[in-house]
Amino acid sequence: MAFVYRLQPPRPSFPQDMSADEAEVMERHVAYWQDLLGSERALAFGPVLDPEGPWGLGLLDLDDEKDAQTIAADDPAIESGLCTYALLPIDLVKPG
Repeated sequence: MAFVYRLQPPRPSFPQDMSADEAEVMERHVAYWQDLLGSERALAFGPVLDPEGPWGLGLLDLDDEKDAQTIAADDPAIESGLCTYALLPIDLVKPG
């Protein structure tokens, strides 16, 4: 099982007008996801350049939805209250 993590920023203009405090939270967010990549719990992450407003995408490769929820809740962007998220299961097709 895998999960799509959608990180919703506080406003559509967020990448252009984030404050210094918000930028610091997002730096911690990126480091957090880089660690998830390194531990192979995440397969990919990055900004989605949606014309309606950018948002973040994470792809988690986990066996347990509770683990996915914990990872989402522990993201500095969520812990800080800066962003919100949605977590959706995906039936991931892997090479095989």
